[in-house]
Amino acid sequence: MSTLSQPGLGDGEEDIEYADQQKLPPLALGIEKFGLISLKFPLIISLIVAALVAFAGLGLNRLKVDDSLSQLFRSDTPEFHQYEEVTKHFPSTEYDVLVVIEGKTLLQRKSLEKLRDLVTDLQLVEGTRGIISIFSSRQPPENGHIPAPLFPETLPTGEAYDQLVEKIRTNEIIRGKLLSEDGQLTMIVLALDPEVAASKGLNETVNEIRQLMNDDLDGTKLNAELSGVPVMQLEIRNAVERDRLTYNAIGFVAGCLIAILFFRRVSFMIVAAAPPLTAILLALGFLGWLDFRLNMFLNVMTPLIMVISFSDSMQLTFAIRDRLIAGQSKRTALRHALLIVGPACVLTHATAALSFIALQFSSSDLIRTFGEAGLLATFIALVAVLTLVPLLGLLLLRKDDVFTAKARKRDHGVQALRAFCGWIAARMVSHPALYSLLGIIVVVSLAFVYGSLEPRYRLADQVPDREQAVAAASRLDTKLTGANPIDVLIEFPKGASLYDPNTLDTIATVHEILERQAGVGNVWSLETLRRWLAEKAGKNDVATLKQYVDMLPEHLTHRFIDAGQDAVVVSGRIPDIDASQLLPVVKQLDKTLDAVRVAHPGYSISVTGLSAIAARNSAAMIDKLNRGLTIEFFFVAAFIGLAFRSFVVMLASILPGIFPVVASGALLRLTGDGLQFSSVVALTVSFGLGLSATIHFLNRLRLEDDSEADPALAVEKATILVGPALILTSIVLACGLAVTVFSDLPSLRLFGWLSAFAMIAALTADLFILRPTVTVLRMIARKLRSAPQSKLASSK
Repeated sequence: MSTLSQPGLGDGEEDIEYADQQKLPPLALGIEKFGLISLKFPLIISLIVAALVAFAGLGLNRLKVDDSLSQLFRSDTPEFHQYEEVTKHFPSTEYDVLVVIEGKTLLQRKSLEKLRDLVTDLQLVEGTRGIISIFSSRQPPENGHIPAPLFPETLPTGEAYDQLVEKIRTNEIIRGKLLSEDGQLTMIVLALDPEVAASKGLNETVNEIRQLMNDDLDGTKLNAELSGVPVMQLEIRNAVERDRLTYNAIGFVAGCLIAILFFRRVSFMIVAAAPPLTAILLALGFLGWLDFRLNMFLNVMTPLIMVISFSDSMQLTFAIRDRLIAGQSKRTALRHALLIVGPACVLTHATAALSFIALQFSSSDLIRTFGEAGLLATFIALVAVLTLVPLLGLLLLRKDDVFTAKARKRDHGVQALRAFCGWIAARMVSHPALYSLLGIIVVVSLAFVYGSLEPRYRLADQVPDREQAVAAASRLDTKLTGANPIDVLIEFPKGASLYDPNTLDTIATVHEILERQAGVGNVWSLETLRRWLAEKAGKNDVATLKQYVDMLPEHLTHRFIDAGQDAVVVSGRIPDIDASQLLPVVKQLDKTLDAVRVAHPGYSISVTGLSAIAARNSAAMIDKLNRGLTIEFFFVAAFIGLAFRSFVVMLASILPGIFPVVASGALLRLTGDGLQFSSVVALTVSFGLGLSATIHFLNRLRLEDDSEADPALAVEKATILVGPALILTSIVLACGLAVTVFSDLPSLRLFGWLSAFAMIAALTADLFILRPTVTVLRMIARKLRSAPQSKLASSK
């Protein structure tokens, strides 16, 4: 019998609920008793907490942002190590700012003059290593002289200008590469110094570039936008830092408002809300001291910490409040609430921890790091809740007759929720077999839909889509075959030189194959210069080629030729399409290059670049995460069954655990989003968090169980007692995760709304699937136990 059903319980009477708990096997190995230290030594614990908060505050200043676009695929694999080597030896694409200028007046005389002024000014931007634009192109060489610029110092007028425009539009070097076929879009490639691109000075550099664009192109009716890896990294960095403030503010305020609405006292709100706030500060501070870096996944750590800790602090606060209303003293209410609800709090954190442990099986360093940070945050959240709820309750809560009387009369919100929970429970246990069968049918049907989801990955989903970079990249996809590079690395055998005929032939063959590959365009390499010399100057000898290579700026030659001249890159560009569409292109290209490898033994030829890495690895990584989630279903169910020492509990927890995942998967299929990294991680984490309601209900059910009574009665009673807290905490969970929809990052918005939906789906499964299922299973278990006893009695 629960103390909640005995409002006259006083200090001198034994808490029957607690006595029943003592008779049962320990649910969480007594870990919840850690919180009793706060009741015994409140002053010492207060000083320790204050010191830890101060220490964590210093750690917050050490938090940095990891804005690398390749972070998701960072792993200990040969392919990624090769990609890293390519970016070191051919660093152009990692540090290129792409200035995209578009307009119908682009090739008008006034526009070209102002555009040339912009290119000149961009060369003076601090941290610029070099620049490539349509003004870099040259006339064909004549009589061995250095080729003259395509654009004369003073632009001609009249018919001569029209002839110049025709030369510009037909120039083999820039047409389709730096200038669109319709002559309405051009790209300026601004190579930044790597130190500038990686430093805080990048923001100033990009702002200076934008200011020059606005000033120099004023009055031309040309639209100018920036893209490229440095700009994308800067936008990611700014979004991550901005989102962190948003999550802290909105998520915490939402939780506090819900707490005040139902508790009707600021003191109870503080008891419920202060531990999550402290857990956020402590977790982020320690992550800073441990040199974790915020990224698109770690940035969601704030709402995750909030929902993990707020869920259990709300459960404890509800229990404390109910005991105070029932007439217990403050210290007794705090102690018994901790010992009764505390074990379930420990288990909910344990299941959340298991979800983060499951992420350790990913081959992505980023996702594994997220799992490690989540594991640490879960431990900190558990300690914060068990320590601070009783401590704050002791310091802030008052126990008086006026409060008790008012709470009993004006507890309309909680009473309404209890009435609703009772209504639901009564119907679910009235025909438990029927509702259990319907639950199985629904879960199995949704599982089939979930199984049809296909992996999806696009680079644009990792970059803020409300800024310039994605919009500019989409224009390059449309007009210049794409903004994303795909590279073929050619490493020479020992002793072979850059100008060896076999080497030049290998480069030429690879260049031709990449040009012919469907979906790839804008191909550049040393072969581009060879062809230009052969077609325009009629020279294809090695001496002339070497002469022109030596004349080119170093930043330009190092785009395609390694400083040691023992490797080259043939580089093309592709649109930002889904990895499932890109993978066939990469595979076909790699297969076609097999003939070159056979014809030129000793030359190592590899398809690489971020696009190729994403195409090859994203589907496999997502599939591996998904398989890990499937295994986690049954592993966590077994863990819960072991904790409760009940096979019935293990079976009962499977369906409500699976339902939010498959329901979310069905929603993804309906919206056409597919299975992305952020959605798999959201489902993995939400599975662990969603079991919070299940665990708290099962904990109450074992206290209300009576082996002599109908199991349905215990299910109804447990639902009425813990239902309001479960509903409110699920709403808090959903609100805390839903704040990520304010993010500029598409991946985090998907994470947010999908996680929030999964939380509501978990509550639905808890009310409509768990109740009838556990009732049926307990009935079957009792019949199986009574059958041998009946046979024994009849034999006597």
